[in-house]
Amino acid sequence: MVDFEVANTRLQDLLDRVGNPRPVSAGEPLYCGLDVGTAFIVLAVVDAAGEAVACAYRFASVVKDGMVVDYMGAVDIARELKDELEQQLGRELEPCAVALPPGTEGLDGGVVKNVAEGAGLDVVAVFDEPTAANLLIGARDGAVVDIGGGTTGISVIQDGCVAECIDESTGGTHFSLVLAGARGMSFDEAELYKRDPAHHREIFPVVKPTIDKVASIIARAIDGYDVPEIVLVGGTAELTGIEAPVEKALGIPVHKPNHPMFVTPLGIALGCQVAAEGDPDA
Repeated sequence: MVDFEVANTRLQDLLDRVGNPRPVSAGEPLYCGLDVGTAFIVLAVVDAAGEAVACAYRFASVVKDGMVVDYMGAVDIARELKDELEQQLGRELEPCAVALPPGTEGLDGGVVKNVAEGAGLDVVAVFDEPTAANLLIGARDGAVVDIGGGTTGISVIQDGCVAECIDESTGGTHFSLVLAGARGMSFDEAELYKRDPAHHREIFPVVKPTIDKVASIIARAIDGYDVPEIVLVGGTAELTGIEAPVEKALGIPVHKPNHPMFVTPLGIALGCQVAAEGDPDA
């Protein structure tokens, strides 16, 4: 079983750095992870030890079904986040890694990379999202499932290596659409309503069929593999209690760390640190 103690500590450290960066020296190496998501764009910064230094994020609607649909909007937000953190740190940020849904490398990998470079960052690595998440989680055997805004990405991990990586277009956007239709809300109203933990118990029965769809996607991805446990990450995994119906549907233990929305951006930053330092195993 994955021990979340270290991951949870690092995630809390990252959140504590939002608006409150750790002071750094002029020559201290810094590494960035830019997560261009369907609902949020997050920029996380770590040091050479992989410890959180700074973090900023914005709500965004620049990605649909895992693909960037508003390139200039994505660049503008990424640049704003970079400028904000550079002002806080008194340092220029350069080395950066990015990530994208599994299987979209040939279609969208260049676009996400170009977003980062358009914001003035130097991209040293491109990861798929669930694999980046596992750089923080550290699962040796199991599946890491990144339930984002537009897609669900799954990496099957065997002996610490990625054996299978897939992505399907079901995610938080679909939860919001179902909620909007059921409650007569606009999409934006449903999106905001869904994010408030105080509403999670109320909306759970409404979005349960969509959770079941996510479980069916996971079932197909892990078919034929020995998967002793599943780890949920991503913004949609913030939904209180989402683990239980997924575990019931699959018959496999399902867990999630604290603050699952920030697992992938922090994992991307950790991947940047490894890639920039030239680790031969990266």
